[in-house]
Amino acid sequence: MTKKNVILTGDRPTGPLHLGHFVGSLQNRVNLQTQHTQYIMIADVQALASNVGQSDVVRKNIMEVTLDYLAVGIDPTISTIFIQSMIPEIAELAIYFLNLVTVAHLMRNPTIKEEAKQKGYDESMPVGFLVHPVHQAADILIFNAQCVPVGKDQLPLIEQAVDIARKFNNLYEPLFVEPQALIPEHGARLMGIDGKAKMSKSLGNAIYLKDSADELTKKIMSMYTDPHHIHVNDPGTVEGNVVFAYLDIFDTNTLEVEELKNHYRRGGLGDMVIKKRLNVLLQDILTPIRTKRQELEKDMGYIEKVLHDGTQKARSLAQEKMHVIKKAMKIAYF
Repeated sequence: MTKKNVILTGDRPTGPLHLGHFVGSLQNRVNLQTQHTQYIMIADVQALASNVGQSDVVRKNIMEVTLDYLAVGIDPTISTIFIQSMIPEIAELAIYFLNLVTVAHLMRNPTIKEEAKQKGYDESMPVGFLVHPVHQAADILIFNAQCVPVGKDQLPLIEQAVDIARKFNNLYEPLFVEPQALIPEHGARLMGIDGKAKMSKSLGNAIYLKDSADELTKKIMSMYTDPHHIHVNDPGTVEGNVVFAYLDIFDTNTLEVEELKNHYRRGGLGDMVIKKRLNVLLQDILTPIRTKRQELEKDMGYIEKVLHDGTQKARSLAQEKMHVIKKAMKIAYF
């Protein structure tokens, strides 16, 4: 991207953010906010779908996520942070968009199929889950977002938004920009500390940005390495070894890391040595984030103001866009 674009990104407030979020999206957002117009949505409507009757949990998590945003360097004076449910125009637009999509098309969406499989849905699939791509299209299009940072597994959701934009533009008026997926150049998918494919709160294998120094050390020391590397002199396997996977991402001294890998493969290098190295690196990265977060927690009124002001700004833009949309649809009756 060479010109200033409108970017929409965000997270579901399912709990405090972790190191996977940091390398996968948060660092990228800090960089993008100075180059482009960035909207960051806290997708509480999506979180409520899996926390029915537990809105107090979602409310608490909204504050947790916002604390993490500000602690990593997202600046609320240049990035607009807003709460999804406080923009009713998004839900209204999603209702209109539902008329442009078939159930069969939604059922074929690869992202929905994969997530449904993970959640064990069959006939019990909530309608809200099935129509999530339509709701996401409304999130994106109501703010005229030209770029949406996503991982490759989320591309079908962006394609759905493009399809809806085209149908609306052809049927009514060309009001919507067709959004493009923005695959971050920098960022990585971080495996869990237990060696599972993805760091996740639900799997209990995450390092949180708010973890204390002792908690961080404890998690690093428990990381999955090579179960067959029992004695220091035993040859070890680097592939699938979480510590080396993290060193590849966080250690800038790539030559030394390669030397450590070769030493580990030969034998004679203990797991504790590489874990201590990683601990130093991650403590250096997370200590300033943790410190800033703790300072921010002392003034939760400021956190609420950030959310209030950002949501008001987003609501104003959404209202303006919805007025234009309803005129194009000829349903602005008065």
